[in-house]
Amino acid sequence: METFTLAAVSLIIAVSLKLYKKNDPVQMSFAALCLAIFIYKISVFFHGIFRIEYIRFIEYGGLISIPPLLIRFLRRFLHEQTLFSRDDIPATFLFGLALGLLSFMPPAYVAYLRPLLALYTAYVLILSYLSLLAYIRGKADGVEKRRMGYLAIAMPIAALLSAFDIFYYLGYGFPPLSNLVLAALLYFVLLIIAYPHLTELHELMAKALLVSVVTAFAVMLFYLVINLFGQGIHPPFTPVLVACFTIVISISPFKIVLEKIFSALYPESKDVFTSLYALDAKLERERALLLEEMAPVFAHEIRNPLGSIKGAAQYLRSEIGPGECGKLLEVIIEEVDRLNGVVSQFLDYAKPHAVNLKEKDINDIIAKAVSLIQADRISDRVAIATDLKPELPGVFVDESQIVQVILNIVYNAIDAMPEGGELSIATAEVAGEKGVLEICVRDTGKGIKEEDVKNIFKPFFTTKERGVGLGLAVCQRIIRSHGGYIIVKTEVGRGTIFCIRLKRRPQEGQRGAV
Repeated sequence: METFTLAAVSLIIAVSLKLYKKNDPVQMSFAALCLAIFIYKISVFFHGIFRIEYIRFIEYGGLISIPPLLIRFLRRFLHEQTLFSRDDIPATFLFGLALGLLSFMPPAYVAYLRPLLALYTAYVLILSYLSLLAYIRGKADGVEKRRMGYLAIAMPIAALLSAFDIFYYLGYGFPPLSNLVLAALLYFVLLIIAYPHLTELHELMAKALLVSVVTAFAVMLFYLVINLFGQGIHPPFTPVLVACFTIVISISPFKIVLEKIFSALYPESKDVFTSLYALDAKLERERALLLEEMAPVFAHEIRNPLGSIKGAAQYLRSEIGPGECGKLLEVIIEEVDRLNGVVSQFLDYAKPHAVNLKEKDINDIIAKAVSLIQADRISDRVAIATDLKPELPGVFVDESQIVQVILNIVYNAIDAMPEGGELSIATAEVAGEKGVLEICVRDTGKGIKEEDVKNIFKPFFTTKERGVGLGLAVCQRIIRSHGGYIIVKTEVGRGTIFCIRLKRRPQEGQRGAV
């Protein structure tokens, strides 16, 4: 069963990579390696059942192809910086082929085949591991070195666990682990090469944990159905676990194969495999793209007449002078400016802006925002205080966008204190969250009603008489594009706290557009 598990996992990984990434040389070379492992292990499995001798030749063919394919993958994975040269790929294949010819020799020679193949494979594995260590040693500190370090730790752990098989062969009743351990190692390598945006060990483990949780749920569901309708049937736990795990990791590639078949048969049915939740997300993305395309046209068509109205009103005001008509023209000019501001907010929300990340001192950004606030007379009725923790580590942000977020939140806070009050802005490192900085804006205003808190980040939701409802929506989009999030704590009549939390180094996938 353990042999079949490794064969199934290897095949699923190979098929998944072929379906998902057709042009990535690292992933394609890993897929070829997994395919060779599948051929070897499935041959071992069926030879143990049927005892057909020609299956043994397929087994040897898979085994001797593993070392050259491993070297080929390693060279691409480590960017050609290995202890192996390009010529070692055909050399190892020819050497393995020569060993494979021993299977055609008399039985006295065949007895040497397995030990020689084992020593040969061990030699290639040891050099591969030394190549990995040398590559890590030559790399500067960073994401790449950290990810390779995880693999360098996982490989000796896998070797140590596999060594426990000796107790199984000595008859101590210890279950064989090597096939299951190798299957887990192959899956871990898959996570390393297929998800480069997962830079931390806990993120990689979370991905594996998700598969484990779904597998456990499938096992529980299986036994629940068996107990209800199986009439005393109690299948062994290990085969059930292996079957459920194989099914879980097979779902995605099997779904892609079906999608390709159905796309060929029914080209118009593009959403037949899309779940209701995924369909909602797709519709949301389409609406966002439509809004992005529409926004510049919308702004252009409104701003042009607004500019003409404002220009005409300013000309008439200069000709008429002060008086009732002059006051009315002043109202027109102010309202045009307000509408122009509404259009600007709409563009900020609808039109993505590139995020230009640079390492900045968060306290310097706060100081700049506070100076802009204090230069505005609207803040005269509010006492502004800052509590900026010294010597905070730098954070990778787009300074202008973070300033915009702080200004939006602060002006909302000032609006919530029409009779005056106190406003404080504080910075700190978040306790218990490594590498996360926090900016907290606290006011002593009227607070936010409980039923309104869940809506404040929704576009066009506002409780102000003349508000647009886009300020906080823009803030949330900017902070999310930085890989952070916003926490809101409020109490009616006592004030509100907005806490912005930012990772020092946002993930690669979050360095896109706002």
